Order: sequence, then structure tokens, then C-alpha cells
Amino acid sequence: MDLGLNNRVYVVTGATRGLGNATARALVEDGAKVVLTGRDEKTAAAAAAELGPNAVGVGADNADPATPARLVATARERFGGFDGILVSVGGPPFAFAADATDELWQASFESVFLGAVRLARAAAAELGEGGVIGFVLSASVYEPIPGLTISNGLRPGLAGFAKSLADELGPRGIRVVGALPGRIDTERVRELDGLTADPEASRHASESGIPLRRYGAPEEFGRAAAFLLSPAASYVTGVMLPIDGGARHSF
Repeated sequence: MDLGLNNRVYVVTGATRGLGNATARALVEDGAKVVLTGRDEKTAAAAAAELGPNAVGVGADNADPATPARLVATARERFGGFDGILVSVGGPPFAFAADATDELWQASFESVFLGAVRLARAAAAELGEGGVIGFVLSASVYEPIPGLTISNGLRPGLAGFAKSLADELGPRGIRVVGALPGRIDTERVRELDGLTADPEASRHASESGIPLRRYGAPEEFGRAAAFLLSPAASYVTGVMLPIDGGARHSF
């Protein structure tokens, strides 16, 4: 199936590794052009170079209020257009409720929540009919994850924001979608497993609760996210799609 991505231009934040990088790769492989970001300019440039001439890397911090306008401007200047954005941010630090200080909450709110809201707001102002705004959220939107108290607090709020935005932008022909990764075999998930007393046993326990009995590969997430962002999903909006191997058992 042709996803209709040829020559469409996307911004993908947090795309030097992990889920953002996997999505940027899937988009480029299907003909799109991508502005990808990371906190470090050199790392972002190197990640873009691996994807070829249809990708450019930009060092950017989602918490910086100037970032959204700069990224949209880069997309237009380098590739002549702007068709959508995928807001992917690093997960908040591992912390239980008793350990999550005001400082941790504030820093995470600025980068994970408010930064994402600013990016989406700027994209909405620039996109035309057929544009799309996507969020990489988490399975914690539906089910809290032990030890990720800050994520459990912020991700559901972003899902609610995304749903509200979908209702508001729908009349303009702009879609808003969310991708909810479960246990995808990224560096981040391996780090979380590594915080347990027995990482191998922790992974085995997690896999036993997944109907497909394995962690997902980053490219599996990337392909699903690329579909959501593509014109092939032109009648899909306001949804939060679990990409978790069936781990979420409710409808």
C-alpha cells in the first residue's frame, strides 16, 4: 500500500534514537522528508546523516519556547513545506511518588508537557488541510507504570490535550493522533529493566504478560507511527493507538 508520503515534510522531535528515530527512518524510507531533533546539535546531525539527504538534524530543546517556530521554519527553508509533526520526548526520570521532588516535576512538566503543547500549538497555526500532529505518549495513558510516577501524571494529561486539539482542528482538516508504546526494545526500556534487581527476570516477566510474548522492535513502532502520520490514515483522528503487542487487554 502506498502511504502517500512521497515528498511530504515532517518534523520529528527526540529522534536521535529510540522511537522517534525509528519513526523518522520509516518516514524517509517511504519517501518523506524529515527535520529531526535532539538536544545535541552534533548528535542530531549524525542521526540525520544516517538517513540520507532527505533528513536534516537540528539541536533543539523542547522546553525552549523558541524551538517550535525554529523547527517549522527549518522545514520550510530546507524542504519547501510543512505537513506534520511527531512530538516525541524522552521519558521523565524513574521515581516513585515519595521521591519525585518539586524540581523533578517542574523540569519534566516543562519538557514533556508544556514543551509538547507549544510544539503542537505552533504546528496547528502553520498546518493546512491534510496536516497532522502526532504525539508519542505511553501505555501509562491507560495504566500507571510502577516507578514512573511523573510519566503517569503527565502522559494522560497530554492525551486529553491531544483529544481536545483533535476536536478543535478537525473542521480545518487537520488530524491529531497519539501512539502509545508498550514494551518496545529501546535503550530507554532496557535502562528501566536494568534498574531492577534481576533485569533478565524483569524482562521475562514483562514478556509473559504480552500476548505476543516479546518486546516490540523499534521499527515495528516506527512503521505504525508513520502510517498514523501518513495520508493513508486520512480519516483517523483523535485516537490513542496502543502499539504494545496486545498488552492492553481492555477495548
